[in-house]
Amino acid sequence: MQNGRLFFFIIIGLITSLLFSCKPETPNIDAYLTRNWVLKGDSTQYLKLSINNGAKRFEYKLKNKTASGFWQVSKDSTLTLTFDLPDIEFSIDSSIYVVKDNRPAIIYFKEGKEITRIELNEIQAESKKEVFKINSFSEVELAISSDKNTYTFLYQPTTALQQSYFGIMSVLRGILGLFTLVLIAWFFSDNKRRVDWILVGKGIGVQIIFAVLILKVDVIQYLFSVVSRFFVEILNFTREGSTFVFGGLVENVNSFGFIFAFQVLPTIIFFSALTSLLFYLGIIQKIVYAFAWIMKKTLRISGAESLAAAGNIFLGQTEAPLLIKPYISGMTRSELMCLMSGGMATIAGGVLAAYIGFLGGDDPAQQLFFAKHLLAASVMSAPAAIVAAKILVPETEQINTNMEVSREKIGSNMLEAIANGTTEGLKLAVNVGAMLIVFIAFIALANYFMKDLVGEWTGLNQIIAQKTNGQYNNLSLQFVLGYGLKPLAWLMGTSWEDSALVGQLLGEKTILNEFVAYVSLGKLKAAGIFAEQKSIIIATYILCGFSNFASIGIQIGGIGALAPDKRSMLSQLGIKALIGGTLASLFTAVIVGMLI
Repeated sequence: MQNGRLFFFIIIGLITSLLFSCKPETPNIDAYLTRNWVLKGDSTQYLKLSINNGAKRFEYKLKNKTASGFWQVSKDSTLTLTFDLPDIEFSIDSSIYVVKDNRPAIIYFKEGKEITRIELNEIQAESKKEVFKINSFSEVELAISSDKNTYTFLYQPTTALQQSYFGIMSVLRGILGLFTLVLIAWFFSDNKRRVDWILVGKGIGVQIIFAVLILKVDVIQYLFSVVSRFFVEILNFTREGSTFVFGGLVENVNSFGFIFAFQVLPTIIFFSALTSLLFYLGIIQKIVYAFAWIMKKTLRISGAESLAAAGNIFLGQTEAPLLIKPYISGMTRSELMCLMSGGMATIAGGVLAAYIGFLGGDDPAQQLFFAKHLLAASVMSAPAAIVAAKILVPETEQINTNMEVSREKIGSNMLEAIANGTTEGLKLAVNVGAMLIVFIAFIALANYFMKDLVGEWTGLNQIIAQKTNGQYNNLSLQFVLGYGLKPLAWLMGTSWEDSALVGQLLGEKTILNEFVAYVSLGKLKAAGIFAEQKSIIIATYILCGFSNFASIGIQIGGIGALAPDKRSMLSQLGIKALIGGTLASLFTAVIVGMLI
C-alpha cells in the first residue's frame, strides 16, 4: 500500500513536470554543442562553439594551432568547421572573362592558380573546411573524430552561477513547500486523528530557529566555522596516513586525477576510529546529552527519543542506538519510529568528512563551505525527523521521560577503541566502495535497456529531448527520477531550470544511496550544469541522510541485534522510516531554501 502511494506521487510528478516543460520550439543537437569545451587531459586546448544572432561561430586551439570560423552539424551527426579567410594581400598576374551555363564570371590568377572570381557581382573564394564525426555527446562531454585525430572534450562553464537573494517570494514558496511536506506525511500517517499538531509546530519552529542561528547569526556562524575547520583538518590528517600507504596516488592529483578509493574512502576509516575514541572517552555522550536536553524540553518527547535524535547528529544509524540500548526493548511503536527516522535523516561523522572532501575537492575554501552546510544539515534534520515520525506514527502510549546515556564502551581501553573503530571504518569504506561499483553499474545497465531498447523502439528518446529542451537526450533512470520529482524539488526552493537535476539526485539517493547521489552532485557541480548556487546548496541538504532502501535492512539488523524482541516491529516500520527520513531532509532543505 505504501509502495503504491510512493509510485503514485512519482507518476503525478512526472506528468506535471513534462506538462510544464513543454516548449513550442524543438531543440536539436546545437543546444548540446553550443558551449565551451576543453580537451580532456589538457585544458589549454579547447573548442568554443557559439551562436550569435543566428551565426554559428567557432574558435579552437588544437595541437598548438588556433583557428576560427563557422560551424554546422548535418543530420548524420557530422560537424563541419569552415575556416575564416586569412588576411593576405598580393598582386594578380592575370584575369579572364568566361561565361558558363549562362553565368558570366571574371576569374583572377596568380602564378597560374585561381585566386578568386566574381560571379554575378559577388566575390567567390573557396574556404578551407575540416570535417569531424560526432561519436558521442552529452551535457558534459563531447567526442569527435576525423580521419587523422580523435578528440574528447569536457564542458567548461563560462559564466558564474546565478546568485539568489532572500525575499518574500522565497519565503512564500518555502511555506507552500512546508505545507506540502506536512500534507504528504499526514497522507501516510497511521492515525491521522491523533497527530499532535502542537509538537509538529514546535518541531518546525526549532528547525527554523536552528537555521536562522546557523545561517544568519555571526556568533553561531563563527562556532560552526570552527567546527567545520576541524573537519577540514581531518582531511589533511587522513591525507598524511594515506600518502604513507598509497604514495603518489594521493599526492599527484594532477598526474593521476581524482581517485575516489584513495582520496575519499580513507577519510571514513580515520574518522570512524576518531569517533570510537571520543565515544570511549565519553566526550560524544556529553555533547549528545546537551542536544537531547534541548529537544526533550522543547518538544516534550521521551528521554530515549531525545538521546537517539541527538546521537544521530554525530553517529551512524547503528551506532546511535548504543546510547539508549537499555531503553530499546521498552520503546513504544512511535518511539521506535522516531529512532529509525532519525537514523535515516542524518549521517555519520565518517561519511560527513568524506563528503566534505568529495564536494570541496582540493580547495580549502570550498571544503569549509560544504563542511558548514553539511554540519548544519545534520543538526537541523534531528528535530525534523521527530516531526516526520510523530506525524507518520503518532504517540498513543505512555512514555518514559528518564534520560540517561548508556555507559557501554566501545573497547576496554583507548587502543582497543581505536582498533575497533578502525575495523568498523574499514568495513564501512569497503562497503561504500563495493556499493558504488555495483549501483553505478546497475544504473548503466538500466539506462542501456531504457535508452537502446525502450526509448529507441518507441521513439521516446526524441520526444524526451524535445520536451526537456535538451537537458536529457534519451529515456534514462535519471530522466524518470528527475522529472518525476521535479515539482517537489522546485517546492524546496530550487530554480525550475535546476529542479529536474535536484529531483534526479533525490531519486538516486532514495533508490540507491546518498553516496551515489553525492557522486552525481559532484560531477554536475564540476561540469557547471546548475544555473544557481542555491540549487547546489539545497541539494546538499536534501542528500544529507541515510534514507534509502538499503538502510531498512541495516536498521533491522543493527537495532534488532540490540533488542531482538523488537525485530518484527522494526520490519513493519521500515518503509515508514524511509519516508520519515526523506521528509526530514526535505523539511531541512525547504527551510534553508527560504533563508538563502
